[in-house]
Formats: sequence, structure tokens, C-alpha cells
Amino acid sequence: MDRQRKNELEQLYKKYAKSLYYFLLKMSGSVHIAEDLVQETFIRATISLSFYTEEDVRAWLFKVARNTYLDEWRKQARRRTIPFAHLFWKDELLSPYGLPEEAIVKQESTEDVQLLLKFLPENYRMILYLREYEQFTYRELQEALDISEGQVKILLHRARKRLAELAKKNGGFRDD
Repeated sequence: MDRQRKNELEQLYKKYAKSLYYFLLKMSGSVHIAEDLVQETFIRATISLSFYTEEDVRAWLFKVARNTYLDEWRKQARRRTIPFAHLFWKDELLSPYGLPEEAIVKQESTEDVQLLLKFLPENYRMILYLREYEQFTYRELQEALDISEGQVKILLHRARKRLAELAKKNGGFRDD
């Protein structure tokens, strides 16, 4: 790897590693997995870095991180089955890192948005995180999630609606 390309990668790492880490932490729920996936994301990024311009690289890196997470998720899902999961969730995607309701049941109060997010399917959590925490534009969401603009709007609307339903069902959000 030439010096200029190495410097570009180092700059990208300094600029985006922290936000990628928090994104992957929210998705996986594990500090160790998130750290490993950030490294894997940048390993994969070194292969295709020259094809992206500065304005496209943020969404592209999150797309690489998303795909890296999904690959890991699939590996974990194959290794582990969750007994009786079908009783709690019907057609929704379950995370292999644990059932979301276990964390909620242990809490007396379910008003915290962070806890409510665990009830959402992976694709809803992902789009809400990227839009609300990372401030992605619709175009960036389209690129990162590899879906059309219409699908971005529909998915975001449904995710927000589901989150609001969960909040209402569980007593609303805290105002503190």
C-alpha cells in the first residue's frame, strides 16, 4: 500500500471509527463484537477505497459496516438457536445476542428509548440509529442500506411508528 493511500485510510479511520463503533455497538449489543467489526469494516474498506469520493465515503463506510454486522449476525445465528423464540416473535428478525424482552422485563420502567429500541427489528433499529444519531440524509440512508429513496421513507416511517406504539404501550417517554 502506497503512503498516500495509507494516509487516506488513517484519516478515514480517525474521522469515522468512533461513529462506526457506536453504530455497531447499538446493532450488536456487544463491546467486543463492535470493536472487531470496526476493524473488519476498515479491512474491507482498504480493498475498494479508491472508488469513493470524500462525499460518498461516509455512507459507503456505514454500508460496509452494516454488511459486516449482518455477516457476523448470520454466523452467530447459525451457531445458536434461541429456544421458544417463536412464542415471542412471529416474522421478525431475532438478534443472536439475546432476546430484547429479557432486558425490558428486568426493568420496572420501560420508558427509556434505548430499551424500546431493543424491541424493534434489526432494520428498524438500523435506520433509526443512522437517521437520528448519525444524522444521515435520505441519500446517505439509501446508499448505506442499499434501498431506494421510497423504501427509505417507508422504512423510516414504519420504524418511527413502531417505536411510538411501543412507547405508548409502555407508558411513553420520560421527559427528564
